[in-house]
Amino acid sequence: MKKLILTAIAVLAFSAVQAQDETTEGFTKGDVFISGSFGFNSSSTGDDKTSSFSVSPRVGYFVSENITVGARISYQTISQENGAIDTDTNTITAGAFGRYYFTPASKFSIFGEFGIDYQSINFDNGTTDSTTDGFALTLRPGVSYFLNNNFALEAAWGALSYATANPDQGESSDNFSIGLNLDNINLGLVYKF
Repeated sequence: MKKLILTAIAVLAFSAVQAQDETTEGFTKGDVFISGSFGFNSSSTGDDKTSSFSVSPRVGYFVSENITVGARISYQTISQENGAIDTDTNTITAGAFGRYYFTPASKFSIFGEFGIDYQSINFDNGTTDSTTDGFALTLRPGVSYFLNNNFALEAAWGALSYATANPDQGESSDNFSIGLNLDNINLGLVYKF
């Protein structure tokens, strides 16, 4: 009887370990994920006060083992008080992105992301109220690290970008930039369905 109980326990333990091995971390074709980032900052020095808030949700779908396509939207507001002048800047961005994952089915993966975005920025300082619309193309590297089967942390930084801005007051502008430093890092949490 003792051998039978020990054998049953061993079989159940082996089955549980085997079942854990069958669950995979990482991404596969057909996976859907949502991710996003948010930020809040508040600072003051004397009469000068600045506060900002941003939220950036996104959704993606794996069309193949390595390629995902998706959509994103973001909102950012910045308020500055400088003695007699109060300034509010509100930015709304909407766009699409595509990613190529080099090792999508593993716990740690490197990806390259291409994005195209439309952006509208409203600036108001009490005397001037202006809106600037524009488009941007970006290419940036990133990494994702799965904490378990459904949750991952991701980071993307720097960018090779081209942007155009068309203000309702003033001249249009074009901007090309390259930057792979860590001054422009975006951290986010991913949930895979």
